[in-house]
Amino acid sequence: MEQKLKSELTKQIIIDKSFMLFYENGFKPTSILAIMKATNLTKGAFYHHFEDKRQVGITVISQKLQERVYNAMITPLHNSGNAAKILEDTFHRRIKSFSLLEKKHGCPLNNLINEIGDTEKAYQLALRKIIDEWKTAIINLIERGKKEGSIRESINSTATATYLISAFEGIRGLRKLYDNDTILDEYLLGLNFYIKQISI
Repeated sequence: MEQKLKSELTKQIIIDKSFMLFYENGFKPTSILAIMKATNLTKGAFYHHFEDKRQVGITVISQKLQERVYNAMITPLHNSGNAAKILEDTFHRRIKSFSLLEKKHGCPLNNLINEIGDTEKAYQLALRKIIDEWKTAIINLIERGKKEGSIRESINSTATATYLISAFEGIRGLRKLYDNDTILDEYLLGLNFYIKQISI
């Protein structure tokens, strides 16, 4: 039992350190040697848990990235209350919560979409699964808002969800170009205006 726990902890260390290396340096430039160095693990320890860097990448996407998006952007959408307000608050709160590291390096999900999303089907599917589940959560909230009377009936839920995700991911990328948060504040003003347009 103790050995199994130790093995799981070692695997988690690899996942956590790999995530940070991919985030700060990019997926492609990060070598298995760099991961081993960051984790202080031997080659044998690494290959005991993962066949190659590709498998690490898919695990980072399906665990670390999915958990981040779920906690920050999907779970809050299930709260009770005014649907339009929940939508606005979820995006607003996330933008305001970014650390300096997150502002500097952008969105790890979007970074990987841009770097490896078109290189292999396995990466594409793992990344798309997160986006699709996020999109579905927004659609469901908008549909709930229509029934409850806080969001206009005429609003196309799917198009709105796609737009909100795209705008959010876009501003994460743009913020990397600047030394202050002015562009984030401008985004939030635009977001507030957009939510007002779809609200009743």
